Amino acid sequence: MKRNIRFALVGTGVIAVNHAKAIAAHPEAELVAIAEKDADRGRAFAAEHGIGQVFGDYERMLKQDDIDVICVCVPSGLHGDVTIAAAQAGKHVLCEKPLEIRREKMDEMIAACRKHGVKLGTVFQKRTTQQAAIVGRAIREGKLGKLVLGDVYMKYYRSPEYYRSADWRGTWAVDGGGALMNQGVHGIDLLLSLMGDVESVFAYAAPLVRDIEVEDTAVATVKYKNGAFGVIQGTTSVYPGTEMRAEIHGELGSIVFADSGFKVWKFAGSDEEAPQTAGKAEGSSDPRAISGDGHYILVDDMIGAIREDRDPLIPGEEGRKAVDLILAIYESARTRQEVKL
Repeated sequence: MKRNIRFALVGTGVIAVNHAKAIAAHPEAELVAIAEKDADRGRAFAAEHGIGQVFGDYERMLKQDDIDVICVCVPSGLHGDVTIAAAQAGKHVLCEKPLEIRREKMDEMIAACRKHGVKLGTVFQKRTTQQAAIVGRAIREGKLGKLVLGDVYMKYYRSPEYYRSADWRGTWAVDGGGALMNQGVHGIDLLLSLMGDVESVFAYAAPLVRDIEVEDTAVATVKYKNGAFGVIQGTTSVYPGTEMRAEIHGELGSIVFADSGFKVWKFAGSDEEAPQTAGKAEGSSDPRAISGDGHYILVDDMIGAIREDRDPLIPGEEGRKAVDLILAIYESARTRQEVKL
């Protein structure tokens, strides 16, 4: 396929702007259409980003022959239906996090995309950072030796107005959860990509401050399949919000890093200095302050996956792992029992 890859968006919420800008910046991509139920909002978004086609019904948009990839930017609990419909229409899918909020729906999404021969990529942009690549390489090279602890701390702030800004926010039915499913899923995905799969979890989760159905604060202890232990903390109820912080410790060394760079980089018998990276703190208190750099990388990767007929960087099977763990955390918090994955 020599021509540009043609994208369309379903949903025009806050994160859709990152998709639109990433597609517009890519020399081999075009944003040709959007689907938005709110007609005024859809027209305003299209005018701002120079999009020629606006649909009120995404299923009607999926019938268009001039669309290759659908970017799913609707609320989390609607990801499955849009993705399955897109797959049935022969469109590739780049789905915002989380992949979905229900295990059975994720099963259906992955199966539909495989059945219809289309790509399914998940948007987890923290995996695309310099820090993630450097830490992953250090682990693979054995610099830390046997892994002992893998932790992530996501202490964010979301105001009461944030939760009132849309009726689906903070609900089990559509948001699927709170501080972990909506915000913390990024850090959890990053942690899993570095530490490997989790064997079991024990957790506490509750709305300690905000008047919402779902948790605004959660703490979980995990046991990884490689034998290491870990802690996951996620909240949207503390002020001010701070940047995500991950800590990876092994028998031979430790790495601590945050969005803004490395805080600890120390290995036995080595004076190696911490790598200097271009990272910056983002989105800890304002969801609109999320960089679009990772979205560009994932748009570029989807184009490569289509041209080279390979899986995207984070296919559905990989993207679901963070959701499976979060659902296990919620089950543990409800039952006060350890939950095995």
